Amino acid sequence: MPRPTAAQLAYGSATVVVSTIAMLLLSQTSAGPGIAVITTAALALGLLVALTVPMPKRRRQRGEAAPAAEAAVPAAAVPAAAPAAHTTAAARVPEPRAAAAEHPVHH
Repeated sequence: MPRPTAAQLAYGSATVVVSTIAMLLLSQTSAGPGIAVITTAALALGLLVALTVPMPKRRRQRGEAAPAAEAAVPAAAVPAAAPAAHTTAAARVPEPRAAAAEHPVHH
């Protein structure tokens, strides 16, 4: 089970506090069982709110497989791979980065 996000904790906690105060003021109860029912209802409402806060999209890590929708690429769209025997170390070297003069820093 994933950990709750800061938004889930904040919304759930705020819901519990606000709903408890509102229900206690509206019901004007001072008896123990009434307070227990109100606090239980407020906790349930806070849990419901925390669980319905949308979770952020998880970013893929390097080397992680693509989701099925992205992995389903038609065979015609994928270029033919070069034979492994013809690849050299020079072919795998990345291009040099642009000089610093081409990208001035603005202050």
